[in-house]
Amino acid sequence: MIFLFAPPQLVQPPEPAPPRPVRAQYAWGYAGADGEGKGTLSLLLEPATGKIILEIHGLGERLVLLTGNRSDGYRVQIPRENVDARAPNLGTLPLPFLPQLGTCEGLHRLVSEGTGTGVKVTRKDAKGPVKLRYAGKDDQGREVLVWLERTRREPVTEAPIP
Repeated sequence: MIFLFAPPQLVQPPEPAPPRPVRAQYAWGYAGADGEGKGTLSLLLEPATGKIILEIHGLGERLVLLTGNRSDGYRVQIPRENVDARAPNLGTLPLPFLPQLGTCEGLHRLVSEGTGTGVKVTRKDAKGPVKLRYAGKDDQGREVLVWLERTRREPVTEAPIP
């Protein structure tokens, strides 16, 4: 009599679901060697594709516009400084007011979990961090402080962001 044994099947754990898209708005405050300011930060993040739309407004004007995705690259526009730069990833763009997050996922972790170098969460709710504080250095190595307070967070549909 011959017995055939099939090798045991290895069960792979399921892939973790990608983080959900985020649409949120924050009030921000800034203090550094070059002055102080306050305004709003609006963002739309889709971690599955790396898509980002981020606008920083202050004193009635757009200070920063960051757009792009993982496959096409990213573009940052800073009108006051005549900056219009493109790069294949976030890590090489000059992003003022923000800690070096490197990726869309890093920015998503910042707003969803409050994690990032120099970032401290001072208040949370069921949706994540409400108040955050970032202490770091600017491009010239001078100390800067940035405060964020979430004023709105909206659910994003499961359909990809256009």
